Amino acid sequence: MADVNPQAGGCSTTQQEVWTVGRLLQWTTGWFQQKQVEGGRLAAELLLARAMNCRKIELYTRYDQEPTGEQRAAFRELVRSAGAHTPIAYLLGFREFFSLEFEVTPAVLVPRPETEALVQRAIDLCREMPDQPWRILDVGTGTGCVAVAIAKYAKNASVVAGDISGEAAAVARRNVERHGLDERVRVVEADCTALPAGITPAGGFDLVVSNPPYISEELYRTLPPHIRDHEPKIALALDGSDGLVMYRRLAAEAPAVLRQQGRLLAEIGSGQLTSVVETFEAAGGWSYMGAHRDPTDPHERVVEFLRD
Repeated sequence: MADVNPQAGGCSTTQQEVWTVGRLLQWTTGWFQQKQVEGGRLAAELLLARAMNCRKIELYTRYDQEPTGEQRAAFRELVRSAGAHTPIAYLLGFREFFSLEFEVTPAVLVPRPETEALVQRAIDLCREMPDQPWRILDVGTGTGCVAVAIAKYAKNASVVAGDISGEAAAVARRNVERHGLDERVRVVEADCTALPAGITPAGGFDLVVSNPPYISEELYRTLPPHIRDHEPKIALALDGSDGLVMYRRLAAEAPAVLRQQGRLLAEIGSGQLTSVVETFEAAGGWSYMGAHRDPTDPHERVVEFLRD
């Protein structure tokens, strides 16, 4: 891109050189590798498609096209922000999760593939009893991706999606509306399972799901800058936490809103399985039903408990 210094996050060129789509992608991919920007080539393609207001796949037929000056300027700013490790999802304003598109803002955690195992297990439970209505509570909903994906693919599920952050709850509501699930997904502001009056169904929920903040304070300090410096800490780690605080709370507080023989599913970090199981066993009133993961993931990602 003309008149831009590569060291400043753009592409320098002379008046005679032409910055085509193909050349912009090649240069940016290399620069992203130097800056250790998440996504590399894919990130470059997504950002250029955003600047050119087209689908990513359309770039492949435009390799020899030269974007307009306005498009190059927009792309330059996106590239600079990415070079400063702003998450690509925040720059785009969306992230795909479970084959669905979700609005993403700095108020919420960026949805991750690991969490899809949590959604899949919840859907499987609902489908095992297709004639039973499943009343589900999603604790710490963030974007609402877990609640929306469950409701989208399990027609017998209704979900209450709670988050302690009002800003996060607003994002979740917009995502519920985007997917047309207003009648089966309700978003509320709530701290863990302390729901507003009249929200908990008579007899309790059938299932509680949660992707809680499970990163310890020690590990949090070592996270990559695009996570540590940009995503909301409250969704990742609690101050001074050993990573198990929310599991202790779920084990102690979920029985108040979960029916007898109801289930609880929670995402866990790699290496936390034993500690989380011991946490629920220490609380009492829970039976460990097993752990789940995606076949391509070497780590167990989801723990399942039955309320005794």
